Amino acid sequence: MAEEGTTGTGSARVDVWIWSVRLTKTRAVAAAACRAGHVRVNGERAKPAQSVRAGDEVRLFHAGRERIVVVRRPVTKRVGPPVAAECLIDNSPPPPTPVEAAVVGIRDRGAGRPTKRERREIETLRGTR
Repeated sequence: MAEEGTTGTGSARVDVWIWSVRLTKTRAVAAAACRAGHVRVNGERAKPAQSVRAGDEVRLFHAGRERIVVVRRPVTKRVGPPVAAECLIDNSPPPPTPVEAAVVGIRDRGAGRPTKRERREIETLRGTR
């Protein structure tokens, strides 16, 4: 007899699995993330109905950070936090500290478009240049 919440085939839909292990709040959000290209399974862009099996690497960009998890056990029903922690291996980088998150330059409302010089300073500050 299979444990409750697991599938007999050893696989689950990626959107259902992401929701089941509590990486997203709702299944609709998980499916939308898949359709938008924010979910990758083993490096490939995933559609909501794609299957995941034990050992697959799932990358999810959600809520401003990237989550990198490895599937330990595919589940198809939402499980509690202790069981969800057993269903995945979290290899995500730590979330940014509030100080690091606040580094982004914020312009005053009504200040208009940045000048070329200001734009270059913003890019330097963000580290994109």
